[in-house]
Amino acid sequence: MAADEFSLIKRYFSNCGAAGSATLLGVGDDCALLAPPVGEVLAVTTDTLLAGVHFPDNSPARLIAQRALAVNLSDMAAMGATPRWFQLALTMPDADQDWLAGFSAGLDAMARQFNCALVGGDTTRGPLTISITLMGTVPAAQALKRSGAKPGDRIYVTGSLGDGAAGLAALEGKLSASVEDCAYFNDRFWQPQARVAQGLELREFASAAIDISDGLLADLGHITEASEVGALLEVDKLPLSQALHRAAGSKLGLSWALTGGDDYELCFTVPANGLAQCQRLIDTGLLSATPIGQIIDGQGVRCVDEDGQSVAVECSGYKHF
Repeated sequence: MAADEFSLIKRYFSNCGAAGSATLLGVGDDCALLAPPVGEVLAVTTDTLLAGVHFPDNSPARLIAQRALAVNLSDMAAMGATPRWFQLALTMPDADQDWLAGFSAGLDAMARQFNCALVGGDTTRGPLTISITLMGTVPAAQALKRSGAKPGDRIYVTGSLGDGAAGLAALEGKLSASVEDCAYFNDRFWQPQARVAQGLELREFASAAIDISDGLLADLGHITEASEVGALLEVDKLPLSQALHRAAGSKLGLSWALTGGDDYELCFTVPANGLAQCQRLIDTGLLSATPIGQIIDGQGVRCVDEDGQSVAVECSGYKHF
């Protein structure tokens, strides 16, 4: 690299994010020293983003950084955990100072928004790849898992679906939309709003949860598999944004909502004794969520229309291999 690795780290990453008293030692030593709150356990997640696979080549460095951290934050939200620290493994073709300035600024802004701090990592030369390991904490008995859904539970999703796939299509020139709608899709792709605050609320009454990264069908399928149950998904109830309706139409919009991925919303299940609390949060605006189906006995996810008739879906979601 043109720049010394340690001076690069000190200049761009030594004070990234919001370090608190729980960070005993952060960037600059062989290991970080961290102090989880008493009575809580660590929740740890890792995501890797590769140029040309997870985002278009030559994308703005600031946006790449924000997206890279946001997708990890979404995993933390699905567990009902509070994000606290993260490590960054950054592989890049060269130590471009302008690129690093933009990347570190974007990373710092996202980290401060969610009150977490960079506490270590690694840098090396190679094809642009960003790997982030995010650590958070959660009371052990309250952690949301994929395996808690039971027959009779209602299925909900936060926000709207399909916008992330529309954002990628717009970036690739495959979707024609107005300037305003393109700006909306661009924000949804590059800066997905991790539902961390909602995840903290959900752990009081939800039975299972997952974030929607590979598409609703695929990710709800992970819940049904882990919980050994089936699901009825009412496709007419899926929340689609007005921008998606305008730009893609109902058929393509529904397909993206089911299988497009990149939404980073939460899919969660609620037993009967938690429905009233869930509805109160929705009514007061603390939770933006829509009921879209029900957990049943059986296996897998079956899509149905408003008349209860099965709906065929050609693709089940994004596959990494």
